[in-house]
Formats: sequence, C-alpha cells, structure tokens
Amino acid sequence: AGLGQAAMYAGLQELGVANGEDLKETLTNCTEPLKAIEQFQTENGVLLPSLQSALPFLDLHGTPRLEFHQSVFDELREKLLERVSAIALEGKVEERYKKLEDLLEKSFSLVKMPSIQPVVMCVMKHLPKVPEKKLKLVMADKDLYKACAVEVKRQIWQDNQALFGDEVSPLLKQYILEKENILFSNDISVLHNFFSPSPKTRRQGEVVQKLTQMIGKNVKLYDMVLQFLRTLFLRTRNVHYCTLRAELLMSLHDLEISEICTVDPCHKFTWCLDACIREKFVDNKRARELQGFLDGVKKGQEQVLGDLSMILCDPFAINTLALSTIRHLQDLVGQDTLPRESPDLLLLLRMLSLGQGAWDMIDSQVFKEPKMEAELITKFLPMLMSFVVDDHTFNVDQKLPSEEKGPIPYPSAIPEAFTKFLQENRIACEIGLYYILHITKQRNKNAFLRLLPALVETFSDLAFSDIFLHLLTGNLTLLGDEFALEEFCTSLFDGFFLTACSRKENVHRHVLRLLLHLHHKVAPAKLESLQKALEPTKQSGEAVKELYNQLTEKLELRKPSPAEVTETPSMELPLPAVPTPASR
Repeated sequence: AGLGQAAMYAGLQELGVANGEDLKETLTNCTEPLKAIEQFQTENGVLLPSLQSALPFLDLHGTPRLEFHQSVFDELREKLLERVSAIALEGKVEERYKKLEDLLEKSFSLVKMPSIQPVVMCVMKHLPKVPEKKLKLVMADKDLYKACAVEVKRQIWQDNQALFGDEVSPLLKQYILEKENILFSNDISVLHNFFSPSPKTRRQGEVVQKLTQMIGKNVKLYDMVLQFLRTLFLRTRNVHYCTLRAELLMSLHDLEISEICTVDPCHKFTWCLDACIREKFVDNKRARELQGFLDGVKKGQEQVLGDLSMILCDPFAINTLALSTIRHLQDLVGQDTLPRESPDLLLLLRMLSLGQGAWDMIDSQVFKEPKMEAELITKFLPMLMSFVVDDHTFNVDQKLPSEEKGPIPYPSAIPEAFTKFLQENRIACEIGLYYILHITKQRNKNAFLRLLPALVETFSDLAFSDIFLHLLTGNLTLLGDEFALEEFCTSLFDGFFLTACSRKENVHRHVLRLLLHLHHKVAPAKLESLQKALEPTKQSGEAVKELYNQLTEKLELRKPSPAEVTETPSMELPLPAVPTPASR
C-alpha cells in the first residue's frame, strides 16, 4: 500500500505541492491535530473565496470532501486535455510547440502520478519532437513506455532499431502463421481458396493495419520494416514476406500517405500490378505500363530491381502472371501464333523470371534481370500448346462417327523434354504446374493422368510446395467421382502423393486434408490401404496426428455397426473385425 500511495503522489514535492507524506509529518509533530488539519486544508484547498462559504453547505448534505475535490479535479483535467489538443492546432507553428514544451517541462515530474499521467502523455503526443531526455526516461520505464501514444513511440523507435524490431517481430510471426493456416485449412473448395480475397480485403488484415499504424508517416520506420522483411525473406526463403512488402506499401497508398509513397521507387509499379492482381489478369494496357517501369530503370539505379523482384515474388503476383500466361497460350493456339511472336507473353515471362529470381538477386546483391532461356520460348511453351491441341483433336475425334478401327485412345506418353524442363527450369516448372491446375479445373481427367507422372521430380520440389498442393487439392474436388476408380487413385496417391509423404510432412498434411474432404468417394479397398499408408510415425508432428485422428473418426462413423450386420443383441464383448452372420 505504501508503494501505491507513493505512486499516487509521485513528483508533487518537486513542484512544491504538499502531499500525503507532508500531512503525515505535520500530524506526527503537532500538539493540536484538528487545527493542523484545518490549516492544511486551507493552504492546499481550492483557493476561491466564494468557495469557503459553500463547502460547509456540502458537508450538510453528507458529501465527502474527497468526492468534491475529485469531481473538480476530473473536470479540470478534461478541460486541460481539450486545451492541449487545441493549442496543438492554433497559432504559428513555433509558438504552439513552445507552449507545449513549456507545459511538458512543468508537468513531466508528475508523469508517474496516475491521475495526471494522461495530461503529460497528451502533451507529448502533440509534440513532433519530444526532448531527447524525456524520451530516454520514458524508454527506461516499462510502464511509461507502455502508456505513451504511438506518436511518441515512433520517436523512440526511429533511433532504436532493436526495440522497434521487438515490437514488429511478433506481428510478422503472426502474419506468416495466418498465411499457413489458410493454406492448410480444412475447408477445401475450388471457389474459395488462398487467392480468393481481393488485395483491398487482404490489406484490412490485423497485421497490415497494425504495422501501417506503427509506421504512420515515418519514412525511417517504413525503411526499417522493409529491411526486416528483406532479411527474413533471405533467411527463410518464405515468400509470404514478399506479399507483406506489397500489402504494406498499398495500405499506405490507400491512406494517401504521400510522404512514404513518393519516396518508394516501387510505388507506381506496385499500384499497377495490384490492379492486375485484383482482376487476376494482366491486360494489354497494364502490361505496357508495367513494361515501361521495367524499361525505365536507369543506369546507377539498378538496385530498385531488388525491390521490384520482391514485389513480383509475392505469390499473388506469381499467380496472376501464371494464370495470364496460360490464357495467352490458349489464345495463341487459336491464332496459329508461336510464343516468340507475342510481346505480351514475353513480358509475362520476363516478370515471372524477375519474381522467381528475387531471392538470388537480393542474396547476391547483383542487380540485373535474369537471362531468359531461349528454349523456354522456342521449345517448352510450344510443347504446352501441343497438349492443348491434343485435347482439341481428341474431343473432335470423339464426336466423329466411329469406323471399324474403333475409338482413338487419348495420347498417354509425355515427351521426355517436358519432364526434363519441369526438373531443370524454374519458370517452365511454374508454368507447367499452372497448366496442370488449369486442366484439373476443367475436369480433364485424361490430360491430368497423362502429365501427373512428371510432377514426382520437379525443380526444387515445387510440385510439393504448399501453395501448389493447396490449389491442386481444391481443384481435385471437381474430379470427385473419379476417386471411385482404382486406376485413378493409384496414379494420384501411389504415383504422386505417397512418393513424398514420408520425407515431406506438409505433403502428408495435404493428402489427409483431401481425404477428409473426399473419403466418401474413394473405393473402400483403396481407402483401407491409404489409411495404413498414411498412419503417422513417431516423427510426425501434431498437425498430422490431429488430421489422421479426424479421418479415423470419420471412417469409424461410416462403417456399418456390427449390430446392423449381424442382427444379434449387442454384447459387451469386443466383436470380431469382420462380422459373421450369426448362426441360428
């Protein structure tokens, strides 16, 4: 209690105002306590002559003096807070800040007094530059630091990167966790997936909003956050940091914070790309605009390519560029045009290549656009176009009246070069995977089964990355009825998923997610062998065990109960696994 009292009166003595300690001392050393109290009240009460006669009137009504003084105090504090906010807006800039600085000087010694603290904090909040000494005192005291406004904290942070890092770090962790939770969500749907929310909706997320608020208009803090994101991206290769880089800039853009937007050289490029991401397509007009930015990087300013590559490495950007590429390829088939003759397509590849090269560029600090391999354009993309043609030909053949030679089978062989490209060329692999997502979404089972074997070994295991598996599992729900067929399940599970389950925990999780969603469609014999194959090992993480238990529970519920099968009264004894008809 002594400590609490001390805090209540903290700093009054320095201002020559009597406090509880003084009253205690007076009473300890006096002969007539009542007189001493009266004198203390007169000296320290509200000094208004008209009040002296009114106080006894309150006494008659049984209103304690404390209650009266408290209400006067609260009223005065509100008035003072209003006045401080008003001073911060009136008169010449130098004068108003001079007034506030004087007020801070007078009141700062009371900053630990709970009843006065809001006033001191309010004065500091309105000062664009709080004196260094005061900032240091605030920083050194945990409670004061916690209590001060974000405007004051910004002034502390801009010269204390480590402290700012401590504040930002949990938010970045939370952000990555939120992204992973969406990718591993139990809701599997082709309509609502990782890429469904619009950029504007994503920027309303808690982390982006908090970071935007912490940065305010402070370029130095913005640069620090970007530095944190670059460092973490380098350390972890986690592409969600690239998303946050773009979202943060666009969140400041939404608030029209020109102090920051005008100094970020990526602003206009990101703004244009953001519009493409919103439409999930890069149209010709925007393509030319984006190309203008890339061609406009001047000599000596190549470092901006590092930032642009990070913006393009955002999965939402890659998704938009890859979807646009697939659409362009289909159009080219209809126009009888080769990929190398389409400038729009070449620009998409250039941007994909810049995005995919982000990590290497930032790591090596060599800022130049990656070289595009000619074979990607002259061999790989025409090969994808030939797959589109195969589908058209097959569909036409199916409709022709069949002659004696019987129906023409779907081409099952994959060109060796396709598999090789997926293994050795990152851009080819990315486009190849998006082509496979595209045919799955079209419910094209034949094309899917034909190309699936090429996914077992891909460039840096891209076919087993979370984003691809998240999208693939969603699209596979459209082929739900095929899961009843042994051949389809063997190709998909044994031929693809199970090849990586034991070495990649994330693949194990995605297969279990898929089965939780589609188990009722899978042939029973296949389901049983899958259940065995997917059983968690000692090394499996909690998430896998949890999903496996959910699946087991669902399958238990589906089994017909022994009582139904045998029609015998149920006994307490455990029944055999395969119920036998009871002999009567």
